[in-house]
Parts: sequence; structure tokens; C-alpha cells
Amino acid sequence: MATTITKAILLAGTASVALAAQGRAQQLEGYYALDPLYFEQLDSLSGAADRATSMYVSGRELEHARTGDLKDLFSGIAPVSVGGAIPIAQKIFVNGVDMLNLGVVVDGTAQNNRTFHHATANAIDPGLLEEVRVDATVSPADAGPYALAGSVGFETIDPERLLGEGRNFGGNLRLSYSDNGETFQRALTLAGRTGGLSVLGYVKRATGEDYVTGGGDTMGGTAADLDSLLGKIAYESESGHRLEFSGQQLRDDTLRQFRANFGGDDTNLRTYDTTRTSYSLRYENTAATGLWDPSAHIGYSESDIIIDFPYDSNGLSWTKSATLMNTFNLATGTVKAGYDWRERFGEYDSPAFDEYQTEHSVTHGVFAQARLDPTDALGLSFGARYDWQEFEGVTGKEVSHSGASGNVSATYAVTNELTLRGGVSSVFGGVDIEDNYTYWEFLPPFDYGTLDPARARNASLGLDWERGRLKLGGELFITQIDNARGGTDNFDFESRGFNIGASYGWDTGFARFTLSKSDTTVDGDRTDSYDQLDFGAPLGTVMAFEVDQETGIDGLNVGGGIDAALDYEMPSGLEDLEGYTVVNAYAEYVPPQLDNITVRASVDNLFDTEYADRATYGSDYAGFTT
Repeated sequence: MATTITKAILLAGTASVALAAQGRAQQLEGYYALDPLYFEQLDSLSGAADRATSMYVSGRELEHARTGDLKDLFSGIAPVSVGGAIPIAQKIFVNGVDMLNLGVVVDGTAQNNRTFHHATANAIDPGLLEEVRVDATVSPADAGPYALAGSVGFETIDPERLLGEGRNFGGNLRLSYSDNGETFQRALTLAGRTGGLSVLGYVKRATGEDYVTGGGDTMGGTAADLDSLLGKIAYESESGHRLEFSGQQLRDDTLRQFRANFGGDDTNLRTYDTTRTSYSLRYENTAATGLWDPSAHIGYSESDIIIDFPYDSNGLSWTKSATLMNTFNLATGTVKAGYDWRERFGEYDSPAFDEYQTEHSVTHGVFAQARLDPTDALGLSFGARYDWQEFEGVTGKEVSHSGASGNVSATYAVTNELTLRGGVSSVFGGVDIEDNYTYWEFLPPFDYGTLDPARARNASLGLDWERGRLKLGGELFITQIDNARGGTDNFDFESRGFNIGASYGWDTGFARFTLSKSDTTVDGDRTDSYDQLDFGAPLGTVMAFEVDQETGIDGLNVGGGIDAALDYEMPSGLEDLEGYTVVNAYAEYVPPQLDNITVRASVDNLFDTEYADRATYGSDYAGFTT
């Protein structure tokens, strides 16, 4: 990537979500824009033992990513790596594990709709997000089925949060321009409320040209051409009964590389028409405190990728989901118990070549998860679920599987400064839906009866130490997925490693450093990117550093960060992965007399480093252009 200079202007009837949050959060001791403390406090389960390894995106990262992408969203969290240079090809890895193996929800609606392995299954516009949480390695039972190696929760903007106190109408306008790629983004958010009814609308358009790499080469098929929409309506009665509906759509329709996550073939571009949609309907009682605290959710998400050339390919996949749950609020914690349902469908359709194949699965599950604080020092979280799956393959073959899952996590405060934490889980995964663009490979004589259901085993062990404004922490982790599905075969996948992190705040600023090292294997051997496809990536050691500082000039903050990776030796016959260091910088100004306007200027890749993020596919192959 090459140097990118971005300027963004925010004009708001009310302040932006992140800035409004900042004003309230400054009441919390030790809060700074890069400190995720405020967003952690918004999590109703904050402090539970199964949240001990959770990672929250900070306000500064959220605000920066609104005119950026998923790489910007997780820029300060090294255990979360984002590979791919354009939004439709960006894939996310948590502790070395592809996010396809985590339970991913947007406003509670299950995602991970697999279509084409050269595009992402989780394209999300950061501009419409309000909260982001990553639960690494060990997932609780109420995270739903398929949460093999953790879970990720995205929450979109609430109208009440945008408006704040005392306003019934407002919104914001964001404009940004990036010189590399001449990308122009414009986004408008409006919200209003009357009585208990509130509504919000969001629309974004991004257009541009192909970007230039750090080496000065134009990379074809990278121009921005994206439309994003969000609508949300909610009603909350005086007694706390809340009903909320949200719907969103993301569309990218333009010329891309023949394989969207590859590079270097500018003479053979083709159109990718990709549309992602997600709907959510939720009920909860925000005032409930006793043993009767029910909630319900139904959702639908869909991924549609159309590539006319050369095979008239139409790939559609969707997930329907529902959850009925009750929270038993106890004196020492909570117990959540209920029923959930997932229906997944994948379809490949090529009318010109008379090809039509589908895969389909239905999973029913029951679960219970307890989160208790038996003493002031000890926190416990433990739970179990049982799932029944019915699966039908492209040949019409039907198979049934069922299995139990269990987890336990604990935290123990040795002193006021030192806390130990750990967790283990065993998770039933069933047989996953495959990428529908590869269904033609599975035609007879393939027999789905040869596929065994997946099972994941996870463990983490760590500690946190805090003195004043200095925080240190880290953990060891391991994820093993037995009987992982690779098309028509099973294999065993493993990711193991460690994370460390440190943060320090002072009166006028904040700094954070994170490091993650992961090693991945297939059937016990270290191997290339392709053999790990859809399960992991050879990441090695990656690091992130961020700093934010007030300047003494009223309203002016400056900051920056470093994104780095160390050299990583690959097995014989593959290219070793070269390390890199990328420096980013920014300045942000809020005029004291016009505090509803924010002007931000940033320089990404300040020294024109030519690199591909470590999570980007293909760096381990000789002659391959990432």
C-alpha cells in the first residue's frame, strides 16, 4: 500500500456517536479516546468471567473507521488481523482462526454466509456501527451454534444514543476524501423520536479510482464503488418493554481482479456484483430485574454474489435465525437459558451452463449459561448446550448429527492489582455449509456420509495487572478443530500462541500496545495458505501501537500508530513471510466555538512501505502478487 492522505469533515445537528459517547465517558476515571473502557462498560455482561478475554473497539478506532474499512476498525487490536485491500475481499482472523469459525452476529442476527472463497463472508460498513466486541477462543453457550473458536458481536447505531439527552431530532453528515485512489465518501445519518418511538436512517456512498501501491504501481480492480444503507425503528414503553427492528444493505458492483482477493492481473478484470443484507427483530425488557426477564430475536442475513464472466455464476447464501431466552437475575449473578434455531442455505446457479446445486442445514439447540460471583475475588462462568442438525447436500443426500457442548471460565483476583483468568470449552460444530461457488466439485459419486461432524476444543490461560493508569495483560491460547470440513474431506486444524498487551493513560493522552503470535497447523503440520483456507492463516507475530495526545491548543488532538509484523519462516518449498513496519498519523480538530464540527486529517503508510497485511492471502507463494 502507498501513502494515503485522508481528510474528513463532520457536520452534525448533534455530535457523532463516538464524540457523544466521549463526552459522557469522560466522567469515568482514566477514560481516553483510545481506551475501550467506555464501550466495555456498555456491555451488560462486562466483568463476567467469560468476558475476561473479550476485546472492545475503542471510540477513536470506531470514529476513524467510519470513513475507512475493517482494517481501520481493528487497527489497535493485534489478535484481530484483517487481510485484503478492498472491503469485499477483507477476511478477519482472531488468534489465527478465520472468523467463519466464530459465532458472528449483527444486531443479534447470525452472519457467516459463505459464497465465494475469493470474497469475504463478513463485509460490514464500519460507518453504521456503534459497538464491536470480540470474544476470543472460548465462547459461552448462549453465543449460539457454530461458535467454534469464539464469537464477534456488532451493534449498529441506536437512535437514542445518537440523539443523547434532551434532543428529539438530529444527525450527522460525514464527508471524506483520500488522495490515493481519489476516494470520495459521503454519509448521512438522521434520527428522531417522539414518546417511546425512535427511528434512524443511514445512507453512504463511496466512489473512487484504483489505488497505487507503496512501490508506485497502480493496482487494478481496487476502485471504490460502494452503497450502504441502514434503517432502524424502536419502541420502548415506560415499563421497559422494548421492540426493535433494523435492516441494512451493503452493495459493491464494479470491476475487480479475476479473483477479488488476488492482485497483479489488471488485463483480466471482471465485474463482481455483491449484495449483503441483514435484518433483525428483537424484544427485551430493559427494566426487568427478577427471575422473569425474557427476550426474543428473529433474524435473516443474506449474501449474493453475481459474476457473469465466464460461467454466468450466481451464488446466493442465507441464514435464518431465532432465539428465545430468559435471564434469571440472581443475587450473585445471572443464568441465561433458552432455545435457538439456525437454518442455513447455499445455492450456486448458472442458467447458461444448466448448473444448479444447493446445500441446506437446520440446527436446533437448547442452552444454559451461568455467570456468577461467589466471592468478591472469584468470578465463574459455565454453561452447556445440545444441538441437533439435519443436513442435505448437493446430491440430495441427507445426514443427521447431534452433540453436546460445554464451557467453563474463571477469574480470580489474587490482589487488588493482579487477576488470574482462564477458560476451556468443547464445542459441537456439525457439518458446515461450504462455499457455493465450489459445489460443482461435489457432484456424484461424492457421499456426504463420509463427512464427520466437527468438534472444537479451546483453552486460554492469562493474567491482568493494573496499577494506577498502567495496565498489563496477556494469555496463552489454543484452538483445535477436529474433522474440519475442506470440501469433501475432513482434516484437523489447530492454532496456538499467545497475546500480550499494555496501555497507559496520562492527563492529556493515552497509548496502547498489543502483540499476538499464532502458529497454525493442518493435520499436525505447518502448511500453506490454501491448505488452511476458511480455517486459518500463517500469521506469525503481528503488533499494533497507538497513541493519542492533546496538544494544548483547545480542540486539537494528534496521534498515530504502527502496524507491524515480524519475519515468519515457512515450511520448505514456500516463501518465508517478510516483516514490515507501517506508520500512520492523524490530527483532529473540534473548533471550540463550533463543537458540532470535527475536521480530521490522516496520513496512512507515511513512509510508502510496499507490503501486504500479514492476513492477506498468498504471500507464501513465489511469484504471487498480493
